[in-house]
Amino acid sequence: MNLRRTGAVTRKEMRHILRDPRSLTMALAVPVLMLLLFGLALSLDVDHIPTLIYDADRTATSRALIEQFRGSSYFQILGYPDNYKAIENAIDRNQILLGVVIPPDYSRRIESGKEADVQLLIDGSDSNTASIALGYAQGVVQLYSLDLRSQGQNRKGGLAARKSPPVDSLLRVWYNSRLESKNYVVPGLIAVILMIIGSVLTSLTIAREWEMGTMEQLLSTPLRPTELVLGKMAAYFVVGIVDLSISIGCGVLVFQVPLRGSFLLLVFTSCLFLFGTLFWGIYLSAGSKTQLEAYQMAMLSSFLPAFMLSGFVYAIESMPPVIQAVSYLVPARYFVVILKGIFLKGVGLDVLWLETLFLAGYAAVIFVLATRRLKQKIT
Repeated sequence: MNLRRTGAVTRKEMRHILRDPRSLTMALAVPVLMLLLFGLALSLDVDHIPTLIYDADRTATSRALIEQFRGSSYFQILGYPDNYKAIENAIDRNQILLGVVIPPDYSRRIESGKEADVQLLIDGSDSNTASIALGYAQGVVQLYSLDLRSQGQNRKGGLAARKSPPVDSLLRVWYNSRLESKNYVVPGLIAVILMIIGSVLTSLTIAREWEMGTMEQLLSTPLRPTELVLGKMAAYFVVGIVDLSISIGCGVLVFQVPLRGSFLLLVFTSCLFLFGTLFWGIYLSAGSKTQLEAYQMAMLSSFLPAFMLSGFVYAIESMPPVIQAVSYLVPARYFVVILKGIFLKGVGLDVLWLETLFLAGYAAVIFVLATRRLKQKIT
């Protein structure tokens, strides 16, 4: 391999990039647009749940339970109807997500030492949000139940309290103490952005040479397939590094995502991932006859796997076993683990070495495949 010839290809490709300001602007603007769009719109936080409470008991005991809901930041109490039908109508009209019904014998059953049921009505048309809201509501009721049990045992005396002490739990959330979804979403977005940008940009390079008729001129030179692949990759690697800088800067400065780990390790692993995605785009471009075909293949093989099978939004553990097996072939899966480990957990290479090794192996394998495919195309 001749570095001089490889550098000549890189300079040629850089000139082409700079002479196409619209494509360059799109390549640099897409990371910002995706981060702002997904980072602000794709929120997994469930709070201020619109709620109606029907209190059929109307006692001090039932009002104490209502105060538990009012004191929680997860619920937004919209009213206190005096009938059951009002809650049904509000759910049907998508005005509320949760309805709480306190039965008329609520306080009487509690005072007599019996179990008192509280009915929770929830709109299950959005199953994910409904399950989260239901968990919050059940937590409020259970916490209030523990308080009542503790008060009842204290009134009965020390012996009874010693026989059945109330059990409470102390919750501590590591790495994302406020459970903010942006801290979870933004690192995953960096993997999706680099996957799309890297694959799409390089997928058009060789296909464009064939369409413009300049590939014959390249073939008349002593260029080797390895030099052509590396030269084209190097030019778009510069664009990818700029996109990476924009993504990290936007995530840390705009969305205030904590960067607890090593910045150098973040850059190193990101470069490995970027190498693999750029080589993948060249591999697709080498086997495509037109730029449109190459673009479609790049979008299909980069955006969907990175978004759906990387664990960025959807938990891989909840997927069918066959899909879980397929996800092991998606490099974005390993890069998402690395990003969350560096950003949120602050772990190093001693923990992330296996994912880093996979990214390095993936880049090497795709480079070999892209070189062989280009060699077959030009011979």
